[in-house]
Amino acid sequence: QVQLVESGGGLVQAGDSLRLSCAASGRTFSSYTMGWFRQAPGKEREFVACISWSGVSTDYADSVKGRFTLSRGDAKNTVYLQMNRLKPEDTAVYYCAATPKPLWVGKMWHEYDAWGQGTQVTVSS
Repeated sequence: QVQLVESGGGLVQAGDSLRLSCAASGRTFSSYTMGWFRQAPGKEREFVACISWSGVSTDYADSVKGRFTLSRGDAKNTVYLQMNRLKPEDTAVYYCAATPKPLWVGKMWHEYDAWGQGTQVTVSS
């Protein structure tokens, strides 16, 4: 079983940047596809980005493409979500997730079997 812990959330102004981290422990992690999802109050959980186990391939939601960058650390047990040019509509609780399935299922939250506790990101206008 994989345990995930997110960090790096906070309150920023529109146009600012934040970097979220997700550290994994437990079972072999390097072979897992990792994803980020977010959920704003009153809205459904939304896909943000995902990355392959190798770190070579990524996929992004259209709403964050060009502003967010997802990467894996050299040890593969940490992923980083660099968020630039933040907008008020990016305000949400951000969740890190892991799945042993390949990247092509990465947009589907129900394919993930391990989740972090979430970290709040608030962007003021």
